[in-house]
Amino acid sequence: MRFIAITALLATLISTPIASAEVAAATSSNFLIQTEFHVDAAPAKVWRDLTRINHWWSAEHTYSGDASNLRLDARAGGCWCERWGHDQSVEHVRVVTVMERDGVRTLRAIGGLGPLQEMGVTGVLTFTVTPHANGANVIMNYRVSGDPSLNLDQVAIFVDSVLMDQMERLRRYSTSGTPD
Repeated sequence: MRFIAITALLATLISTPIASAEVAAATSSNFLIQTEFHVDAAPAKVWRDLTRINHWWSAEHTYSGDASNLRLDARAGGCWCERWGHDQSVEHVRVVTVMERDGVRTLRAIGGLGPLQEMGVTGVLTFTVTPHANGANVIMNYRVSGDPSLNLDQVAIFVDSVLMDQMERLRRYSTSGTPD
């Protein structure tokens, strides 16, 4: 019941993102969300901005209600964590890959975002930043799998909406210096 309430709340908080996205696949036990978008900024800047999650992630999609409490330690074993107060914290995902090859940078993390954490799913979130003639392209994939009784195909659209809102905020932040 709590999950349904959280999912409904998330759905009401979403605005229509500009970044094109797709729930590329969905079954009761898994889903794949993919998006690719262009940013009119240098790839090195977009990469740096990606890792400064506290500057562009929406406060509405945090546990503390304050995105400044977010940190992304961009190294294998690093944490995308949220800490507030004296003793409150959440590990959103754990970084497993950070690498650069031929100007292409990849960050991969494992974990269930938001309500997915409580569901005990496995999520693999991958960001790839590639050079483009007029800036950078960002590719984001989020592959989630879990028990078929979770009906993940019904959850995918809500997760997609939240992630696309965040990707649009990243694009605006890298382009203009503000996510709003």
